[in-house]
Amino acid sequence: RFPHRLPHPDPPTGALSRGAVNAAGHNGEKKRMSEPSVVPDVTIRRLGTNEAAACVKALAELLIDCVEGGASVSFMRPLSRERAVPFWRGVPEGVARGARILLVADDDAVRIVGTVQLIPSQTDNQPHRADVAKMLVHRSVRRRGIAQRLMNALDDTARNEGRTVLVLDTLTGGDAERLYERTGWQRVGVVPDYAFTPDGQLAGATFFYTRLHARGG
Repeated sequence: RFPHRLPHPDPPTGALSRGAVNAAGHNGEKKRMSEPSVVPDVTIRRLGTNEAAACVKALAELLIDCVEGGASVSFMRPLSRERAVPFWRGVPEGVARGARILLVADDDAVRIVGTVQLIPSQTDNQPHRADVAKMLVHRSVRRRGIAQRLMNALDDTARNEGRTVLVLDTLTGGDAERLYERTGWQRVGVVPDYAFTPDGQLAGATFFYTRLHARGG
């Protein structure tokens, strides 16, 4: 089941890309990865506050699909709508405060098939840093380059916001870990028994960082 259709974008945000996103890799030196042989027609959007609020149910459906598929993203299986929807209801408030930047990927039927968030550090001594969170791609469209496109768009967004050091963690041994390694992220290390997987097994978390050239740098 796919999430619902997206409403029209808020005026200050809207589509970041159609088809292939800027494929410049970290530091602008090389492409992240070669494009897959079959690439869906996908638009990457940055959602404003009103649009994020309108997409809560669609994003909740995407989260449920990913958790059901084994994604370790803070929730246990089975994940109900009663648990998923309140999480996403808190995101538009963060968008409004500048505490979160929400990107989504929607297909040619304008259905949300992926999302990722950039969480800028709010501390005075880290105005250049941000965390990456909730990278989600619907199981029906995985291995088609959508995660790569979301990360490329996230890089561009981070540069535009002056965020040049990005940090994330992911399930050790999972597909996402291999994606980040292939796309140039630097592996810091593993914390064992960091969290439970959706099916209740303790698993480690691998931490990564990347450095980006600032615009004009």
